[in-house]
Amino acid sequence: MLVRTDPFRDLERLMFGTGATRVRRFDSGSAAIPMDAFRKGDEFVVTFDLPGVTPESIDVNVERNVLTVTAQRPAVKDDEARWQIAERPTGTFTRRVRLGEALDRDGIQANYDAGVLTLRVPVVEQAQSRKIAVTAGAPAIEA
Repeated sequence: MLVRTDPFRDLERLMFGTGATRVRRFDSGSAAIPMDAFRKGDEFVVTFDLPGVTPESIDVNVERNVLTVTAQRPAVKDDEARWQIAERPTGTFTRRVRLGEALDRDGIQANYDAGVLTLRVPVVEQAQSRKIAVTAGAPAIEA
């Protein structure tokens, strides 16, 4: 038997009766995927949390300047199980990220490891920062 603390237990008893058992099931429908994004050197790195998702169910697509990540995590099907709690999200997950003009869409690399999808997007050479030399001396403007 699974025991947990539930602050809404008394409210549920009032709503569903004292002897009622209710399975709490969370279905994401099309939930957003948690992500982090940062620039490191000459690339833009985006990581997405996708625990329990198989690499085959992940779809990464770029159309114009929109990067779309879609993944699916199926619900566990077991007709003999008597569920007590079912809170892990299942279904289709989607996240869209708008890419700036300074990013190379053709050079995107994707890696999935330990439930984390990592995308590395190179920064185009023209957009990378450059050091500009400053010279001392008389101004170049003549009157």
